[in-house]
Amino acid sequence: MVTVVPSLRDTIADDLRTQITAGHLKAGARLPSEPRLAADYKVSTPTLRNALALLQAEGLIEKLHGKGNFVRHPLRRLTYTGGHLTPDTDLHVTIRTTNVRARGDLIPLLKVPSRTLLTESLYLTYQRESPHSLACIYVPQNLTPAELPWCRPGWAETRETVTARLPTPEEASTLRISSTLAILAITRVSSDATGRVVEAARLVLPGDRANALFITHHTTEERGTEE
Repeated sequence: MVTVVPSLRDTIADDLRTQITAGHLKAGARLPSEPRLAADYKVSTPTLRNALALLQAEGLIEKLHGKGNFVRHPLRRLTYTGGHLTPDTDLHVTIRTTNVRARGDLIPLLKVPSRTLLTESLYLTYQRESPHSLACIYVPQNLTPAELPWCRPGWAETRETVTARLPTPEEASTLRISSTLAILAITRVSSDATGRVVEAARLVLPGDRANALFITHHTTEERGTEE
């Protein structure tokens, strides 16, 4: 029989995890500095950081640049369905709008020429002080006011592509998540009756706090009875 001895990294992570789940380390509390924790556990700083990375990947702690490591408040799990996240009064959103030029994969996504002027709206959703999810919406600026997405009652077609992947470094930094935590990346493209794309959206939902729900409505086509 082979006995598996836990690594120092796992032992430290287990101890901190127990303190968090037992309530000895409260949500929002700042952990001791990394040098202090490394000294307390009698390990090197890299070993200590590997242990903290495990807890960050589990969503138990988050690292704020220049401030330290903090115990996360329990994150609400939301469901994405029908183009929207389920509403939640515990969440609030910050919005940043800028003008950009179409580049890279935005060109085929929006079906526009290179360097077409776009309005980019960045929506960052927070639960308390912690980033929860991210959305970036692009609208061509050559649309007339009556054609703008928020002025129209609906679109002829909306296509959504869902991909499970690891976050980019920028996404991980913005959402304060581990680079090893899987995310749901949703690309949503809406077109009018002529096939022209009027809006493209990219949503990033960390896998520890979001589900995607798809509902299919089946219709039965009635046929006449031949005699």
